[in-house]
Amino acid sequence: MTEPLDEPGWARLLAAARRSLERSGGSLDGSVSVTSPTDAERLVVIGVTGAHRSAAAQRLTVPLAELDAFLRAAHGAGLAEVLAAAKPLRDRPGELKREAVARDAILAAARDGRHAAAGWYQEWLEGVRQDGTLTRAIRAGLPFSDVIKVLDALPAADEPMPVFAERILDDTKALTDGTVRGLVLRALAVWQRVPTPANTEQERALWESVGVVPDDLASQILVLNLPASGGLVGSWLGQAREVGIPMRITLHQLRLAPLRLDCDEIFVCENPAVLRAAAARFGTHARPLVCTEGVPSAAAHQLLRYAVHARLRWRNDFDWAGLRLTAAALSRYPRAVPWRMTCEDYLRAAGSGPPLLGTRAESPWDPSLSEELTRVGRAVMEERLLDALLADLAPTQA
Repeated sequence: MTEPLDEPGWARLLAAARRSLERSGGSLDGSVSVTSPTDAERLVVIGVTGAHRSAAAQRLTVPLAELDAFLRAAHGAGLAEVLAAAKPLRDRPGELKREAVARDAILAAARDGRHAAAGWYQEWLEGVRQDGTLTRAIRAGLPFSDVIKVLDALPAADEPMPVFAERILDDTKALTDGTVRGLVLRALAVWQRVPTPANTEQERALWESVGVVPDDLASQILVLNLPASGGLVGSWLGQAREVGIPMRITLHQLRLAPLRLDCDEIFVCENPAVLRAAAARFGTHARPLVCTEGVPSAAAHQLLRYAVHARLRWRNDFDWAGLRLTAAALSRYPRAVPWRMTCEDYLRAAGSGPPLLGTRAESPWDPSLSEELTRVGRAVMEERLLDALLADLAPTQA
């Protein structure tokens, strides 16, 4: 017996029948068609239906029930059996139902999550639902519940990533790469109101912003003239201060031994240009300065934990990210105060500048600042305030 799938006139007809049965869950109701048929296809249709079809016909239609009956009579197997012998038939309605059940279960679990009431969380969840990410994850067999588990465990307390991943997902490498890592990073970007990271450095900063440390050697903080003591790092900082040289310290180094910062006040800026200018102008006489270089790293937070008696005079760029970072610092450090981050400081430098982009942020220490940023619509980077900042960093008179 020649199998129907081996005959030249059967291929397109059976392919159309497969699509129909998979869409309908195996129903034999309805018909399938072949357009612009070849002679071989026309002869097959004639054989199945028992009705003559003109060679000029541009479309040949066959009821699925007739096709099934023909195959049973001629070959002893129905349409579904013939198709399944070549390749298993999909039950698309059943698949969609199972996907819907899985999706509803995930969404229900997510809505019971730790951050369920937060606006960023709702925005992220709606985004992955609407753009099909959630459905694709279900179809790929991705344990989306792992993403929820990770988010529920954040923020962490500056925990090494392998330790965090082992604690939450029982796998030290679960967040090293892969889809779970990508989905978590997408959620964190919405949480922190920053673009989805495009490189390793941006990823590191994003993880560290929620207390997970991918690499304690890559996590660094830039400092100038910090009076410090204690262990090897304390001696390094002391020597650097003696000659007025900026210095980078890693999180790994900061964890070697307890450190003591012997000062009453530390200035914190965002951009290295400010620290570089202070070092060039004042050298060993510049006031203690820490540069976060954007989102404060785990190394930055570790260092500033040692500043138990110092007032932190904190500032960032005048943009939405800068407002969020300053607000977070003032909330995290009880002794932190804004440094030239008032509405007046902004307006004094806001005559021009790049367009203000991103999602609006509030400025609790000066509510009018956020309002003026919205009205003016321009960002002001720290470099435009350099003269005023350097005046504050100048050595105090004895």
